[in-house]
Amino acid sequence: MNTFLSRLNTIFAFTLSVMAALTFFCFLTTAFNLHKQPITLKTGKVTVKNVPDYSQDREKSDLAFVVFDMQADLEPLFNWNVKQLFLYLTAEYETKDHALNQVVLWDKIIQRGDGAILDLSNSNTKYYFWDYGNGLKGNKNVTLSLSWNVIPNAGTLPKIRGDGSHTFQFPDQYTPGRF
Repeated sequence: MNTFLSRLNTIFAFTLSVMAALTFFCFLTTAFNLHKQPITLKTGKVTVKNVPDYSQDREKSDLAFVVFDMQADLEPLFNWNVKQLFLYLTAEYETKDHALNQVVLWDKIIQRGDGAILDLSNSNTKYYFWDYGNGLKGNKNVTLSLSWNVIPNAGTLPKIRGDGSHTFQFPDQYTPGRF
């Protein structure tokens, strides 16, 4: 009547169903966590240059150099379901050509068990701060903010913006010479 393979298939299907239900219930234990933490951001030296951009058709583009300070305690974000955090510092600004420009300046991966307390002072950006055009010189409303993706063992991948940001302005003149 029931062969060995049909009984094995029934046991396997039941086991998968139970494991899927357990994974879902484990996910529910942390699904409603907010994953928010306060962040303190400040800028130090801010300069902007007009340099040739050989990858574009334009003759020159703005290149900015930003030194920043950042303090954050992200250890409360870790629980049994958080495998790692992917952090990234973004700058948002408006130009006459575009209402919203976003540039990632710095990133870091923090795994469970690593130190999740950030205390950076006089840190340089990890990536270039390019504006393809001349939208940085004299820009009065540039906002730095720290965001992160929570990488769980089971569940969704939320994108969270930290509580706190810093707004600064670029100088009205280009910086001559080297940074």
